[in-house]
Order: sequence, then C-alpha cells, then structure tokens
Amino acid sequence: MSNRSSQLEQLPSHLPNAASAEARRAGPITAVPSPRRRWSPLSIAIIVIAWLILQIGGLFTPGLLDDVDSIYIEIAREMLRRHDFVTPYINGIRFFDKPPLMYWMAASSMHLFGVHDWAARLPLAFCVLLLLLAVYALGIRLFSRISPISHPDRGGFYAALALATSIGPYLYTRFYIPDILLALWMTLAVHLFLIALDRIHSAHPNSLGAPSFASLAKRGNIQSPLLPCIAFAAVMALNVLTKGLIGLVFPIAFVLLYLVFTKQLRLLRHFHLLSSTAVFLAIAAPWHILAALRTPPIALPSGLGLPATGGWAWFYLYNEHIARFLGRRIPHDYGQVPIPLFWLLTVIWIMPWAAFLPGAIADCTRILRHKISATARQHEAALSLLLWTLLVLGFFTLSSRQEYYGLPALPALALMAAGLLARADASATSRATGSALSWSLCFLVPGASALAALCGYFALTAPHPPPGTDIASLLAANPQFYNLSLGHLFDLTGAAMGLFRGPLTAVALAMIAIGPGSYLLRRFRRTYAANLTLAAAMIVTLLAAHTGLARFYPILGSKGLAEAIDQARQTNPEPNDLVILDGELTSGSTLIFYTGQQVHLINGRVNGLWYGSFWPDAPHIFETESSLRQLWASPRRIFLFTYSPEARIHDLTPIGPVHTLASAGGKTVLTNR
Repeated sequence: MSNRSSQLEQLPSHLPNAASAEARRAGPITAVPSPRRRWSPLSIAIIVIAWLILQIGGLFTPGLLDDVDSIYIEIAREMLRRHDFVTPYINGIRFFDKPPLMYWMAASSMHLFGVHDWAARLPLAFCVLLLLLAVYALGIRLFSRISPISHPDRGGFYAALALATSIGPYLYTRFYIPDILLALWMTLAVHLFLIALDRIHSAHPNSLGAPSFASLAKRGNIQSPLLPCIAFAAVMALNVLTKGLIGLVFPIAFVLLYLVFTKQLRLLRHFHLLSSTAVFLAIAAPWHILAALRTPPIALPSGLGLPATGGWAWFYLYNEHIARFLGRRIPHDYGQVPIPLFWLLTVIWIMPWAAFLPGAIADCTRILRHKISATARQHEAALSLLLWTLLVLGFFTLSSRQEYYGLPALPALALMAAGLLARADASATSRATGSALSWSLCFLVPGASALAALCGYFALTAPHPPPGTDIASLLAANPQFYNLSLGHLFDLTGAAMGLFRGPLTAVALAMIAIGPGSYLLRRFRRTYAANLTLAAAMIVTLLAAHTGLARFYPILGSKGLAEAIDQARQTNPEPNDLVILDGELTSGSTLIFYTGQQVHLINGRVNGLWYGSFWPDAPHIFETESSLRQLWASPRRIFLFTYSPEARIHDLTPIGPVHTLASAGGKTVLTNR
C-alpha cells in the first residue's frame, strides 16, 4: 500500500462534513483497501480448544429436551424415514413452523453416523466453530491497526473467545434451535459487505468523485466485488432457509442503512444485484416452491380465525412471519418477553464480557460524533457494530420476542468489547486501559464476588438428599414462568441445591477468578493474562452449568422413561403396543425420538400440531378421555405418559389394571399390562 493510502487511513471520518479538504477528496471512509492479515496459529488453537471443551464435550449428555429440541430433531429423523426432504412432519403430521435447513443438517448427520441424539447435535456444534472463526476474521479486519503491533489479531481473538465463553451462546446451543445460526450468517454477511464495498471503491474510483483515488492501488491488483457480492447472496439464502424472512430483513437493512449513513447509497448499483439475486434465488427458491406445491390450499374450519382456504403459503409466509411480527399468529402458542427484560437478557447473554461494553459503546459513540480522533477503519468498526446491534435489538423491540431473540446481535457486542480490550493491550496508558480496569473494579469484582458467596453458601449449607431422590420432589412448580425457555430454573429451592453441590463449588471458585483474579492481573498490566483468566474461568462455569443441566434433565426431558418403555417392549414383545401422551406433544416429545414410535395424544390437538392436523393425510392420533378409557379396557397394551399419575390411576382402575412402569422428573408411565 502506498504512503498516501496510509495517510488517508488516518484522516477524519464521515467525509461530507470532515474538516479536512484532503478527506473530502479521498472519498468515503471505506475506500482504503485492507492489507491481508495473517491469522495466528496460537490464537486459533486456543479458540478451537475452548470450542472442543464446551461444544464437543457437551454433545453426549444430557438427552434431548422435551419441546423444540426434540421436535426439530424428530422432524429430521422422519425426513430420513420418509425420504421426503421438502415437507416437514412430526409424529406423522405436517409441521409448517420453520424452514428446513436445521432439519437437513441433523438428517444429514444422522444419515452418516446413525440415529443418535449426539449425531443430530453435531452440525450445530460445527456451526458454532464457524461462527467463532468468522468473528475472529472480522475482528482482525476491524481492529488489527489498533492491536499490539506484534499481535495484530488480538481484537479478533478476544472477540471469538468472548463469544465462545459467554452465557448466551453456550446456553442456547444446549438445545437444537436456529438462532445461533442467525448470528453466523449475520457475521458473514457484514464482513462480505465490507469487503465488497472496499473492492467497489477500488474498482470504481471515478464514481466517488475522487479521480486521484486510483493511485491507491495498482490497477492490475484490483479485485472484483463480484465474489463477495454473490457470497453475500448465498449467505442470505442460507439465512432464509434457517429462520425465514428475517434472513432477508437483517442483512439488507444493514447494507441500506450503512450506505445511507455514510452517504454512499449511489454505490448500490455496483453490488452486482442481478447476479446476486440469481444466486439467492437458486439457493432459497426451490424449497419454497416445492413446499407450496406439495401443500396446496385446502378448506379450513370456520370460526377459528382461519381463512376459508389455506395451505403452506398462508401459514408459513403470512402466519409465521407477518402475523407473528404483529403478535397475531394463530394459534398464539408463545410467550412475550417484556422489552426491558429482553434488553437486559441480551446483556446477560454476553456476560461476563458485557462489563467492557459501556466503555466500548462510549468510544464508538465518540468516534461517530467526531469527539475523538479516529482512523477510517475505526469509524467503519464503530458504525458497523452499533448499527448491527441496534438493528437486531430494535427489530425485536417492535415485534414479538423471546428471551433469546437477541442472539444475532451478540457477535457485534463481543466485537465491541474485544475492540476495547485490544486497545488496552496496545497501550498501558490509553483511555481503553482505564475503562477496562474501572469497569472490572465496579462491575466484575463486586458482581462475581457476590455470586461466589451465594454459590459457596448453597454448596456448604444445602441438605444432602438421599440417594435416588427424584429431583421433582425437591422443586416448587412455577408454571407461570414456563413460557420462558429457562423458566424451570424458577422451580429450584434450597432443598434442591444439594443435588448441585459440585457445580456450585466450581462456579464459586470460578467467580473468584473472574472478579478479583482478573482485576488484579489487569491492575498490574497483565491484560492478556487477565483476559485468558476470564475465559478459562468461564469455561469452568459453563461446564458446571452443563453438569447442572444433566442433573436437572429428568425435569426437562424424558429419555429415561422412553428407555423404560423400550425395555418393557423388548422383554415382552406385543405387536399392537400403543404409547399415549397425556397432553400436548411438547410435554413429552422425546418419547417419539427415543422409542421410534408414533404417539397418541390426549387433548393434544393444539399449538404446533393443530394446523397440520387439518390435512387429509394426518393420522388419527388425537384421543379424548372417552377413547382413552376404551383403549385401556382393550386387549392392546397401553403405555400412558402422564404428569398426573394419581388422578389417572383413580380414573382408570375401575376400567382395568393400572401398573406403574417408571417415574422420573414428576412424570410417570402407567401401563395396563
């Protein structure tokens, strides 16, 4: 790169109003191409080790969770069994809620490795690794010039490490949901757009009103923006196949708003729109077209709020997207997190690295308001990361939201925090160093110390439950919280803490390292060691959380009860066994995957199965109280999965024998044989 380009990199940002005439002649801030950056083998090794410990180490336990985790994976299993990769089915009924990429991933893995829960989870774990490497690469682009000269990858390294060891990305990869993939696609889309914009500036200097800009690069070395543009389109198509039309909204809105804020909207015509659109449609359109053709409109019942006729297109395109955004989806089977709680949880999901966000956000704001001197790349980083964060959180502030919908913003938050930490590494006397130290003292030290004391207290004082105690007997049911994905945590009591003594002890020790430990290292200017300590302590914390999840599993999943049913069937085979679930599918959906049997449902024609049950190919799986009694008195062997064993025993005993096969987590399997 020429000396002139190095000088331009230091010029003030936001060019139309910049004080420097040279800056005005140079064109928009993104005009300076980036030199190639070498990735550090040591940094990559640390990132991969953290990923192996946290993601691969957690593949095999616990079992699948009831509700969406096992529903998505069971859909993938049924795709394999049916050899139908267009129309999703669950328990034999069409399921229109989500696009197919997550199902395809799990089905492909189970095809290769066998129908196992760990095999179904494996693709999501590899996507987490791709996300960490994508964040690492983007961090190098944004922060290499402010990192220590000897370690230009430090900003990307800290960002990937922060994302790997934060609470949210770990918790929401314990079950099989698509939201972490949205974070991956958004990270790639942002990076590809910035690369394409660089290449457009290099290839079309005259369009910027800066003819002299051609001197910044040798014409023979200028790269076409075509490749990053079509890669952007491909990533956006995968985003749409992951979670629907939101995969269009975020990347397109980011591009348009970025170009508007930097007064470069005129460059849109250089983004190879026709080629990119063709690539997008080639990837995203086939499934949508086939799904619509294979599930055409049928007559729907009146009086339920449904149109006279409807098919896949009405439910998926309107009901799952527009109506959900407006809070009018039919049926309304999801909770609504209050806006303040949604924003607070998003901060919690990036803990403990959120401690450095106030200083990082303040620096980004100062850069954009020209309160401090900044390079073009720093301006690019500040605008990109703030816009990315506000776009995601703002969208869900206006629409229906779950507590984990902020996950696509977490890479941007991790990158902002990492930028501050990289600046602190680069200079012991910088504003960033003081900010990181102050927020460690004011937030991490007291917060982590209080949590260490709380966990230590319960670890020392919690009663020792007798061996074989069912965790359900130690909990207090709080169903008002069960619409939240982590709502069962509110069931914990002091008596139940005795089952978690080991994890609590590990968390208490890790919190001491996170708070006082990392602060002392930072205080003595060992910033790299402080950040590695923070990450290592969080790995211990998250492993303890995983151990706690495994011990809490009987409440959240039913693998053990499914295995008890299988064992009974193998010991005494009967050809017409029937498994019945007392309630809706989500209350025991793991039964289908682990038994491999279609289950019948008592009063279960609700929520996820409701719309698909109207199709002519829907099996007769919905039972009533009357049909249950008839089946119980029939010659068929019945396995009844219920949360109310006493009531069911009382109801069914006059009809026929009632035996308890197995109980766990407040759930019981009764049988009439």
